[in-house]
Amino acid sequence: MKRTLAPAIRLAILFLLPLAAFPSLASAQQKEKQSQEYKIDADVPYRSGDDLPESMQRCRLDVYYPVDRKDFATVVWFHGGGLTAGNKSIPQGLKNRGIAVVAVNYRLGPAVKSPAYIEDAAAAVAWTFNHIADYGGSRDRIYVSGHSAGGYLTSMVGLDRRWLAAHDIDANEIAGLIPFSGHTITHFTIRKERGIGGKQPVVDDLAPLYHVRKDAPPLLLITGDRELEMLGRYEENAYLWRMMQVVGHPNTELLELDGYDHGGMDDPAYPLMLKFIRKDLASKR
Repeated sequence: MKRTLAPAIRLAILFLLPLAAFPSLASAQQKEKQSQEYKIDADVPYRSGDDLPESMQRCRLDVYYPVDRKDFATVVWFHGGGLTAGNKSIPQGLKNRGIAVVAVNYRLGPAVKSPAYIEDAAAAVAWTFNHIADYGGSRDRIYVSGHSAGGYLTSMVGLDRRWLAAHDIDANEIAGLIPFSGHTITHFTIRKERGIGGKQPVVDDLAPLYHVRKDAPPLLLITGDRELEMLGRYEENAYLWRMMQVVGHPNTELLELDGYDHGGMDDPAYPLMLKFIRKDLASKR
């Protein structure tokens, strides 16, 4: 086990054990799968208007939700791909867990440039606030998450309040932010658009770090192993964790997954997300 900075918790062994090693958890999840039906409402447009550009045809989402359940929690999920690739999907680790998942497609570079990606992410979150009750979900239990580029979008929408304010929604209404291995500096694709190399860090108003604030929603930062992650991704998140402590944010956690690289850290991160959501919901009862 490598030496660990104080804020991070390294986790690996738990996720290598079979679920059968935890019979009560296995039993509970099996009962959930047997007793609850789920549906998908696919390719729902989250932008409207008569003069939408062709590129906005990607602005669609899938709603995966439990049937015959009310006031359930929802995770808005943004896929990764460096803001230039990827497609929406419902993560396997979030299926059959008693929650809804809103999986989002957003416009991609180089067809568009910043801040189009963030604008789409905000529009999708706003759609969820305005429509999740139609599926039985609670507007007060909306969490935002995503992997890599999706983690970056998660943090930008939740920390920089202007993007949701454009839709008359306060970012502080989000129940929690759970970025997986997301940039906290300005995204490398946005830097590339400006002619800046991937190893030159920038922190400006398109960096989550720029928007550190005490009153932000609860924040769970999860990264892979610092020695296996993309360029400094763990350290970026550790710095965001530290600055949230400095400003007095009451609920920021940082978890580092020992032995998992950038592309493989998402599978063991889903149980941590679900635990965070359960804990948050329990605290509000």
